[in-house]
Amino acid sequence: MPTRTASVDLTERVARVRSFSRLYTRVIGVLEDGLLATEYSLTEARVLFELAQQREVETTTLRERLGLDAGYLSRLLSRLDADGLIERRRGDSDSRRQVVRLTPAGRAVARTLDERSSQQVLGLLGQLAESDQRRLVAAMDVIDELLGERPRPKSFVLRPFRPGDYGWVVHRHGLRYAEEHGWDISFEALVARIVADYIEGHTVGRDNAWIAEVDGEPVGCVFCVRATDETARLRLLLVDPAARGLGIGARLVDECVRFARQAGYRELVLWTNDVLAAARRIYENAGFELVDSQPHTSFGHDLVGQDWRLAL
Repeated sequence: MPTRTASVDLTERVARVRSFSRLYTRVIGVLEDGLLATEYSLTEARVLFELAQQREVETTTLRERLGLDAGYLSRLLSRLDADGLIERRRGDSDSRRQVVRLTPAGRAVARTLDERSSQQVLGLLGQLAESDQRRLVAAMDVIDELLGERPRPKSFVLRPFRPGDYGWVVHRHGLRYAEEHGWDISFEALVARIVADYIEGHTVGRDNAWIAEVDGEPVGCVFCVRATDETARLRLLLVDPAARGLGIGARLVDECVRFARQAGYRELVLWTNDVLAAARRIYENAGFELVDSQPHTSFGHDLVGQDWRLAL
């Protein structure tokens, strides 16, 4: 049986989603008589948009893409046909199927709607600072990923750190390890100290750090720092769950190894814990060897710490 707290939380989430829906429909003008100061409704505009993406389309395909009832779509198409915006004909291979395409007038209306929609969004974004624009788009990406049918991104880039990235590293480590392993806030404090030490004491050419980015947003990181004149240490490897499976972790480790070799170190070492199985596989594949393991109690758990080493 769900607890009362869980029930209250779910009720609050439902209310929050409904509140957002009301806000967004008002912002984009869905409740107005005509979308974007035209005589066409949101649904009619979506039909015109879909038809504008190709020369012609079967009505059954159009209905599936938009999730519309067959009778409702038929009435919409009849109105657009009466306005001279579409043409309908029987299919070449199956006369029972109907094919629809935009007329020149229909394409002109579709262009008008598209241009006005872009201008509306530009106006909305123009009210926000650059950082808030990035936050807004990132939030929309999350909604799209969770509720839509958007394919997973297939590419990523590694880049140097920028202002704000160091805070992201501390935040994401604290969040991810709490959610996935139940580690307490002492781990986030440790990460914060490591990051602060790097910011205050890193040396160009001897220390480095990278951010992995997908669609303009950070999804992973790694640090390579001096331990001794001959030894570098790999630290704070992380890849967000939504970006796992793209090879980002292995690429970050490879970049760390490459840099350590170029910097003249003779070995690269790291410390991890045995519960982090996915990370251990990356280290093994990169050629690291386990040299020591010791039980310890940290971050609110009994763990087994491991020391790994790669000869360069």
